[in-house]
Amino acid sequence: MTATSADPQPADIQKKIASGDFTAALQDINALLATNPDDAEALYMAAVCYRYTAQYDQAQACLSRLMPLPHDRGRGYQEQGHLHMAQKRPEQALAAFANATQLNPVLLASWRNQQQILMAMNRPAAAQQALAQVQRLQALPKALVAVTDLMSQGKLLKADTLCRRFLQANPTHVEGMRLLAELAVQFGALEDAEYLLESAADFAPDNTQVKVDLVGVLRKRHKFTQALEAAATLYRRQPENPQLMSLYAIEKMQMGDYEGALDLFDLVLERLPGDAITLTSRGHAMKTCGQQREAIASYRAAIASNHWYGEAYYALSNLKTYRFTEDEVAAMLALEQREELAPASQVHLAFALGKALEDQHDYARSFAFYARGNRLQRQQSNYDPDKMSEELKAQRSYFTRALLDSRAHAGCLAPDPIFIVGLPRAGSTLLEQILSSHSKVEGTMELPNILSTAQKLRRQGMNNSGRPYPELLQDLNDEELLSLGQQYIDETSIHRQVAPFFIDKMPNNFRHIGLIKLILPNARIIDARRHPMACCFSGFKQLFAEGQEFSYDLVDFGRYYNDYVELMSHWDEVAPDAVLRVHYENVVTDLEGQVRRILEYCGLPFEQACLDFHNTERAVRTASSEQVRQPIYQSGIEQWMNFRPFLGKLEETLKPSLDQYPAG
Repeated sequence: MTATSADPQPADIQKKIASGDFTAALQDINALLATNPDDAEALYMAAVCYRYTAQYDQAQACLSRLMPLPHDRGRGYQEQGHLHMAQKRPEQALAAFANATQLNPVLLASWRNQQQILMAMNRPAAAQQALAQVQRLQALPKALVAVTDLMSQGKLLKADTLCRRFLQANPTHVEGMRLLAELAVQFGALEDAEYLLESAADFAPDNTQVKVDLVGVLRKRHKFTQALEAAATLYRRQPENPQLMSLYAIEKMQMGDYEGALDLFDLVLERLPGDAITLTSRGHAMKTCGQQREAIASYRAAIASNHWYGEAYYALSNLKTYRFTEDEVAAMLALEQREELAPASQVHLAFALGKALEDQHDYARSFAFYARGNRLQRQQSNYDPDKMSEELKAQRSYFTRALLDSRAHAGCLAPDPIFIVGLPRAGSTLLEQILSSHSKVEGTMELPNILSTAQKLRRQGMNNSGRPYPELLQDLNDEELLSLGQQYIDETSIHRQVAPFFIDKMPNNFRHIGLIKLILPNARIIDARRHPMACCFSGFKQLFAEGQEFSYDLVDFGRYYNDYVELMSHWDEVAPDAVLRVHYENVVTDLEGQVRRILEYCGLPFEQACLDFHNTERAVRTASSEQVRQPIYQSGIEQWMNFRPFLGKLEETLKPSLDQYPAG
């Protein structure tokens, strides 16, 4: 329900709070809550009023109701900190204020309170760091403080407009350029972000943060050589800086130099003994190159050093083959109850507990934790399922068989790429491991190049007020399509060695098969498909940091799966035989038959190594890394059935896809 014109207005209530008339404000707030008990703004204002009137239990009750709701979580934690301060609980207040600034780094009151509490605790070094943040914010132009605040709330378009307006008046302001670059990254405009950061670095060559951000953008653009060189330069200039050591180590990992990365992580640990973040990063490097035992030891060392660090628990669960001990589960359950837990650790612990309790066959509690982790992630997401449906519908509307046939000989004719597309957790890593075990095929990773090309074309249409993507593709001549295809081949060459074929397993490329066929007409495309319920629930259990935001809600996931099936059916109609569909269940039950079918489609001779894929030694960077290093097993096909009592909405949403599976 929404407020009507007769309801008290938030602006009027805020005036009463500002004047100290808390009793009148609470009367208006309770009127709003009677109409809508989940009114986040009303609950926040009620907590403030109850705190000022020393009604602390009521204030806490309002905050407990507020925190699970979509709202400005940074300010929610800040108010929790104020409440702890009013109750003379400085340790809890410090944790709440720290959580607030993690979510929103421009909350000045939270930084000030941290500085004061840390001084009272005789922690001068930490207090000085908090004070430095206070001084930085005070020196920052108010417009840029507002930009950062809007970004923290997910109001990216408003932040972008305000930031551009500021830079029009202050075109060489380095922090303004850095923030606009950060916004460009959020919008997927990585080329723009790179240009902004390079320009900012020219204006401020000693600004380390700008150059750290630039390394990150270069990595996202898969310019790994340049990113490594930039990180190396920063490290050589400040060889004792642990942050820059870690940055250099990460770039070495991206280039496959895991030994060099591990050496650097060891150097960091010499300077920061027991640093949980570094120990976890070192574990990730070990996991990627198959050193599971060593990875587990590193993750456990991170937990022993800082039991609050939820990512280390999640890293253990994400090995998929790891089983938590009873003591570890008890420790996680106790930790999960602590309100001081950082927001990111709340998410990581929720997913780790979901996995741990699933392994104990406690499916009700397991599902509750998976749902909690996804709910927390969804609160920070701007995903719009209607917008996604429209985007995929546009692909079906534009790409016709006549169009694709008329441009069949345009584009780059290189046969090198083998695209594995589909949904996450549908078996794409298994297919990649099988194919990359062939002597003529190299596995790479989830390459962003096609998505980046589509995003660039989309912006091109918007900037020129011309046709939107994909319609603007008809404005491109054969030479331009050839150039785009050759650009893809050139940009991805960094991931290749000598094999004539390579795999691009970015699952979201299914959205752009029309683009692939126009610029790379001889590329092979494999659709990795899995039973709708199994695929969606497996994805729901997996924490995706970015790129798969539909996975944070079961109904959103179900809609996305249906849209995917519709789009793939369209590609079957307009580009017959262009896509090979491989069902995960068929691979599990008839490995050799499916391997021979895949190899025949790719024009490759049979090799026994493809059946013995689990023996192939290569870095695997996805969540399935440990699973694909084992012989194939059938137990995963029906795992979702254990959770069926909790999946009613998903099953209802998926009915169109369930009715036709595995047809098509």
